[in-house]
Amino acid sequence: MSPTNFVIRNAYVLTMDAELGDVQGGDVHVKDGAIMAVGKGVSAPGADVIDGAGMLVLPGLIETHWHMWSTILRSLSGDKPEHGYFPTSRMVGSFYTPEDMYAAARLSAAEAVNGGITFVHDWCHNVRSPAFAEADLRALTEAGIRARFSYGSPTGASNDATIDLDDLTRLSKRWSEFSNGGLLTLGLAWRGAASASTLRDYEVAKSLGLPISVHANNFKNTAGGIADLAARGLLHPGMQIIHAVWSSPDEIKALAANHCCVSMSPFTELRIGFGMPLAADMLAAGIPVGLSVDTVALSGDANLFGIMKAIQNVENGRALDEFRMPARRVLEIATIGGARSMGLGDKMGSLVPGKRADLIMIDTRAVNLAVVTEPAHLIVEAAQPANVDTVIVDGKFLKRGGRLTHVDTTAIVDAARKSYAGVRQRSGWNWPA
Repeated sequence: MSPTNFVIRNAYVLTMDAELGDVQGGDVHVKDGAIMAVGKGVSAPGADVIDGAGMLVLPGLIETHWHMWSTILRSLSGDKPEHGYFPTSRMVGSFYTPEDMYAAARLSAAEAVNGGITFVHDWCHNVRSPAFAEADLRALTEAGIRARFSYGSPTGASNDATIDLDDLTRLSKRWSEFSNGGLLTLGLAWRGAASASTLRDYEVAKSLGLPISVHANNFKNTAGGIADLAARGLLHPGMQIIHAVWSSPDEIKALAANHCCVSMSPFTELRIGFGMPLAADMLAAGIPVGLSVDTVALSGDANLFGIMKAIQNVENGRALDEFRMPARRVLEIATIGGARSMGLGDKMGSLVPGKRADLIMIDTRAVNLAVVTEPAHLIVEAAQPANVDTVIVDGKFLKRGGRLTHVDTTAIVDAARKSYAGVRQRSGWNWPA
């Protein structure tokens, strides 16, 4: 198989492009990491041929906010306040080493690729030194995934201290050394306008031209939030607001007016008790929306198919309306909508000639997918990570025939288990017994 020139033939292609639409019995030609052509009977001289019969071909899924460093704490959030997500992550996270960051990011990236996710937003709010940032970036690079690395503070850090702005500036100025040929971009995981120090973080990131992302309106009846950011002139085009589950109509209007985007994680928002995601309200206001894993310390896994299904069901349940959130609209959020929300819609999110070749193939011959009715509904309501046969990022195969091809999964799992045992021992965290 040539890694530079191939054509997928006779598949059901969901381009997620308004003009190209779906192509039944369609072909996708990829060369040198780019999509060359999509359609029926595509001419692709010299290209290796991949049989797409029985496959749904679509853009890779886009994940827009994930604390990947906490993946070795999978399902560690307990059933009592003292064992909840925040005390767990803050306490155990303070005992991390750069090696733990590396192990967690490798495990996250492998799970992402296995589940058809070709882009992740690594919201890294446990950068304890430059070595931590570089360990995380090394893991993303080795995985071959497309990602944004958003630089954050050490977990549990005081809002009276800035992040390591010298290191953020160093990375920004030398980003060509870390970008993995353009697959990785840099951003700021901002703590919000809590102090002069956090505002300094914001100002430096803006001066460097970095995208800024912030949690806001997570909790009911909390001061500040989106209204405060709007009043202080801190909202700006491309700024990502995470959760926003308690947003008023005026705050939604402020997000739309300032061309912000929103990232939603229904499983963690429900699990932790934040409330219900407001996807339909945001979309109705013209706000780009993306889907988020957030943290598997709460959600347990990084299944974006399940997250799509949750968004559809939550919105229909809120509205008491079977038709409030159509499956095709949810699939748009998970692909081209998520790409636009990250400011990368010109590179990924749809299968259009000229874009980078980030795509997946779903095998419909599994028992949970057999009998192909309406493909968008099938993907949102029935598909699982195990149904992802092939994952391609920038024209390179990362999963083929249902198996990861770019990494050693046994080594990744062994290293993650070792890191978990080590950090639990050093922290003395006593749940579960």
